[in-house]
Amino acid sequence: MLSKDRTTLVVAHRLSTITHADKIVVIENGHIVETGTHRELIAKQGAYEHLYSIQNL
Repeated sequence: MLSKDRTTLVVAHRLSTITHADKIVVIENGHIVETGTHRELIAKQGAYEHLYSIQNL
């Protein structure tokens, strides 16, 4: 694992690549709108969940 014991910043358009991240930050128009794990963000049913559901049709 390349990022063990390190902070790694990943910019992703395909959300499936970040589902196992420790922390996900959703940015819209330059502003942070949500943060959390994949499970937390799906449960919030906000911006992340909306984008994730569109990508997984």
